[in-house]
Amino acid sequence: MKLDEFQPTPEDASSAGGLERSAADLAAVYDVPVHIQAVLGRASMEVASLLRLNRGSVIELDRKVGEAIDIYVNNRLVARGEVVVVDERLGVTMTEIIKDGDAA
Repeated sequence: MKLDEFQPTPEDASSAGGLERSAADLAAVYDVPVHIQAVLGRASMEVASLLRLNRGSVIELDRKVGEAIDIYVNNRLVARGEVVVVDERLGVTMTEIIKDGDAA
């Protein structure tokens, strides 16, 4: 499902009592820490090769230039996205939300 295709369902927009949810309803989870990873690609190498790396060394990843990156929250794939530059810093924009079972 593409991010711009996401439409909340009636269950998403209301609680069990039929009342609309507000930001205050989520206050209990505001301070829960989450670990977010934006994975550009993966590589496998032997320790000897790893120890020979120097500044400027290039590691070949399993992705092609322009291919979507994976976004993990608490080690669970939740989205795919693209690397962007924001105020001279790297960032990630989500382009696709991954629903359960769609990760394959």
